[in-house]
Amino acid sequence: MATIQPAQIASIYRYPVKGLSAEPLPGVALSVGQTLPADRRYAIENGPSGFDPADPKWMVKAYFLMLMRDEWLAGLHTHFDDASNVLTISQNGSIAAQGDLETTEGRAAIERFFATSFAETIKGPPKVLSSNGHSFSDLARKVVSIINLGSIAAIEDMVGQPVHPLRFRANLYVSGWPAWHEFELLDQTLAIGEVRLKVVKRIVRCAAINVDPETAARDLNIPQTLMRHLGHNECGIYAEVISGGAINVGDAIAVEEPQLL
Repeated sequence: MATIQPAQIASIYRYPVKGLSAEPLPGVALSVGQTLPADRRYAIENGPSGFDPADPKWMVKAYFLMLMRDEWLAGLHTHFDDASNVLTISQNGSIAAQGDLETTEGRAAIERFFATSFAETIKGPPKVLSSNGHSFSDLARKVVSIINLGSIAAIEDMVGQPVHPLRFRANLYVSGWPAWHEFELLDQTLAIGEVRLKVVKRIVRCAAINVDPETAARDLNIPQTLMRHLGHNECGIYAEVISGGAINVGDAIAVEEPQLL
């Protein structure tokens, strides 16, 4: 009889700049009511948005450079260094731009790169945006996004080809769950060591997942495929951190049993 393997965290990713490269993490400390540290800490304004760093409010992603519309972003390889706040953008194997995102000069260097290299594809002057504690997430509330690798395997069967998990730009990728098991977890609490995550919402997918993160090609129509096969275009879940602590790749992830009163 085959042994059932417990569910575990297969990988952890953050996305320091909205729409730019995923960065793998071996582990991370989660805080109550917060995203992963530095996740979507910055965004690049695509023409005037009205975003006020002194009074930050959630805005729809159409105001920023994003993969749903700007698939060419996937052709850039970026890295953000926490110690120096320097973003490095590489293109075609060489460094194309570099700048400290906490200085006027550094932001200007990044903005010039997008303004000169993609003048015909952006809507207006690019501007690096941030505000202390703000996350440019697709959701107004601060959440951790979770993808079930079993569901990705089911999508691969639907489309008849491999599907790179990073198309879904999740924070946590989980192995060991059956396909679509995550949808049964709504309103339940996930336990990862001392950390507790309350599942709050299913993730509605947009055209961003049609873009291959390695080739930058818009080569699939996954939301339409999900609608055709399942009657919805959802994949993955959002969860809020309700008890903080450290998590690491390889940690077991379980559903916490409700306490009997």
